[in-house]
Amino acid sequence: MVRIGYTMMTEQAGPRELVDHLVGAERAGFDFSVISDHFFPWLDAQGHAPYAWSVLGAAAQATREIPLMTFVTCPTLRYHPAVVAQKAATMQILSGGRFRLGLGSGENLNEHVVGAGWPTAHVRLEMLEEALGIIRSLFAGGYVSHHGTHFDVEDAKLWDLPEHPPPIGVAVSGPRSCQVAGLHADLVIATEAKPELLRQFDEYGGAGKPRVGQLPVCYDPDRDAAVTRAHDQFRWALGGWGVNAELPGPAGFTQAAQHTRPEDVAEAVPCGDDVEVFVDAVRPYAEAGFTEVALIQVGGDRQEPFLHWAESELLPALRQL
Repeated sequence: MVRIGYTMMTEQAGPRELVDHLVGAERAGFDFSVISDHFFPWLDAQGHAPYAWSVLGAAAQATREIPLMTFVTCPTLRYHPAVVAQKAATMQILSGGRFRLGLGSGENLNEHVVGAGWPTAHVRLEMLEEALGIIRSLFAGGYVSHHGTHFDVEDAKLWDLPEHPPPIGVAVSGPRSCQVAGLHADLVIATEAKPELLRQFDEYGGAGKPRVGQLPVCYDPDRDAAVTRAHDQFRWALGGWGVNAELPGPAGFTQAAQHTRPEDVAEAVPCGDDVEVFVDAVRPYAEAGFTEVALIQVGGDRQEPFLHWAESELLPALRQL
């Protein structure tokens, strides 16, 4: 059975609302949760980008059992890997051991703000791999010094370590990222239901490890309203990660998606209130071998009705997969 998760999408709701939504998701019976870690929304229409780690701390105290995970944090430019290790260790303690650290090579959208430039994809993955080693070393305890190709660490030590370090997930989109994930991660993360990504992850050592996917959905009893909202706030997603990782701001995504039609978005994002349409959208992930799928309900002000519908209709249907 595929575990179904809930996404706190920081690009579409403020910090207090995100925590309230997660409380509702736990009540509704979602199996786990994830949170995006953004400095910018993808589009101006989304309108938010609070600091994910503060939201996570509040969420850990406001909920009791639902697992938490970053989906994903980039530990290379905006955050130094030593700081990410400290944040993750603290979150694991605050949450009582229900935190997972999801990492990725990042998007220019969020990382450009520190003025360090935007490396090529090859260099970004080199940086991610080096960062993973630093984070693992700090999780192991004791003092850590590191002078590598991309990062320096001088006499760092985490003074508050959880009994068990948080599992680390790595986001993948191609062979090289699958190699990094297979060699260094406890679980793999992907936003596309591509079996080849999981096969490549397995080839590099990922066999038997959890694999977490993500899918945007747009529930509304009025399907036309759902399609309009999905197009307004999620048309950026149809560009693919080869484009999405490179653009520096919402204006670029607006321009890139200017010819994307509502019907194009509706083909990629299940819209309306037909449970079978939503189940059919999740099924490819189950068939590809994903063990978990986190849903994104599009629309920050449409979370509560979605959660009620998910509890009564959607989650029972998805648990039959």
